[in-house]
Amino acid sequence: MDGVLVDSEPLWRRAEVACFARYGLELEESECTQTMGLRIDEAVGYWVAKRSWSPPSVEVVAAAIVDEMESRIREEATPIPGVEAALDAAEAGGWRIGLASSSPMRLIEATLDAFRLRSRFEACRSAEHERLGKPHPDVYRSTLRTMGVDARDAIAIEDSVNGVASALAAGMRCVAIPEPAHREDPRFDAATWRLDSLHAFARSLPGLRTEGEEAPR
Repeated sequence: MDGVLVDSEPLWRRAEVACFARYGLELEESECTQTMGLRIDEAVGYWVAKRSWSPPSVEVVAAAIVDEMESRIREEATPIPGVEAALDAAEAGGWRIGLASSSPMRLIEATLDAFRLRSRFEACRSAEHERLGKPHPDVYRSTLRTMGVDARDAIAIEDSVNGVASALAAGMRCVAIPEPAHREDPRFDAATWRLDSLHAFARSLPGLRTEGEEAPR
């Protein structure tokens, strides 16, 4: 969802910087890219370990960030260009559509409500209900089980390295659509396909049923 349906990564970075500072950790927005795709409690835990930082608790800081993000989503969030085209192409091709996100369910619901997209998804799963978040495959596996879909018949769309790792570990093929600043990151070479936009995904989707087929940019 984050970075695929909604242009939320800048909102996440601003929310994290503000909330971390409130509890005594100064970060630059650029540093927040290190935890892209992680569940928010795991992102907080990452900085606790990396900086020997001692906030009141991981849960307190994570809750503050989620509160801040829910407000920002409802007031500021914009969809990623091509969302409607991608969903239309999937539906036209007979694909079933599910959402597997590291974000808490509160933020999933806020985003889908803000963009009026809730009815487009057969299933929505949050990694907050899993033992481990991305890059572990749990949230994808739970979504596949909920939908009764074999991983080999599914394609994930991801914008983060952690998300790509999660999808591949679940046994799925994966389309990586990194944000422009990270588009040439060699870690995205692990994805089955790398595209520049959701519009490109919509155009390419009819050819993505065959594993390993080269997708046009």
